[in-house]
Amino acid sequence: MNVKRIDLNLLVYLNTLLKERSVSRAAEKLGITQPAMSNALRRLRDLIGDPILVRTSTGMTPTERAKTMEPLVVEALSRAELALQPVENFDASTSARTFRIMASDYIETTLIAPLIGRLNELAPAITLDILTPSDGSFSDLERGDIDMAINRFDHLPDSFHQKSVWRDNFSCLVGNDNPSKNNLTLEAYLESQHIWVSKTGIGVGTGMSPKHSQKLGWVDEALAALGHERHITLFTRHYQVSNYLLESRKLVATLPTRAALLWRNCDGITITKPPFPIVPIEIKMAWSPVLHHNTAHKWLRDVITDIAGTVKGTG
Repeated sequence: MNVKRIDLNLLVYLNTLLKERSVSRAAEKLGITQPAMSNALRRLRDLIGDPILVRTSTGMTPTERAKTMEPLVVEALSRAELALQPVENFDASTSARTFRIMASDYIETTLIAPLIGRLNELAPAITLDILTPSDGSFSDLERGDIDMAINRFDHLPDSFHQKSVWRDNFSCLVGNDNPSKNNLTLEAYLESQHIWVSKTGIGVGTGMSPKHSQKLGWVDEALAALGHERHITLFTRHYQVSNYLLESRKLVATLPTRAALLWRNCDGITITKPPFPIVPIEIKMAWSPVLHHNTAHKWLRDVITDIAGTVKGTG
């Protein structure tokens, strides 16, 4: 196929159609008429030799060929945008840009807090808008409406760029009234009541119960490998668990160590090692190819990487 004979606007139409999965919504997004978008879809189908979108019981669904093409189209448009945009002269010391970052409160308290201190020194006019992982979607991130997400991800779209921020081990928090605070054996751990804390990925989470053993995550997977399970009495998506621990003699919270260390100076809480091995988690930052070459975005990524190296992960 000779690319010189192809209307490259069709890539823009294809990208929007695959995101919106609706001819009418895609037309509205691009500011063209619905007949014009229908004509573009017809031309795409003739060009590719594939229906691209097919109607199913859940609405318009991309074909396997379309799913394969989608990350390639996003990357192609990103590179085209980079080639055509003027070179951006970014001066952090005078920039008043707002960066939108999606992060859990674990990342907010361990990484974003010291990041703010550094930005106050380097770029006092820059603003951060911190969103929770439930405030957006992969589509928002891919379009560049959100600058980056920082979290533990089970999966990321192929088109995304990513970089490891850190790996974190686990520690246990117990209230000082807990009789096992200085000797948290496996037996004592299993006899305790537990706080389950997690918010990975992006999007609205689902409800949890102790019956959802396959969804409980890394701590419970490590216990299951030993033939045990813990008694979870509280499910939460927030790492600020101190009040629960201070009010109960039986509760134990098993958290990433960097989050647990935030309570190392709290008189009512003791930090101790788990009585069994748990595979460390990896925290990554992820961002869209649309922003990959943006000089301001690259500057922020470099600053975050530098800050991450200063955040202690051991007791």
